[in-house]
Amino acid sequence: MSTLRNSRLFATLGNFVDVFSSAAAVASAVEAGRQPNAKALRTLGIDADAFRSIGKL
Repeated sequence: MSTLRNSRLFATLGNFVDVFSSAAAVASAVEAGRQPNAKALRTLGIDADAFRSIGKL
């Protein structure tokens, strides 16, 4: 049972790290005026095509 608990803990920590690093990458790209990586946007639940269309009317 302990092994299952440990694997869930590491999976949760891995997901947290993925989300945090994706948020940092997207924020950094936006601040620099660049298009964020599509994978980072997808990790955050943001559609890359929709993100590209922000500000375009």
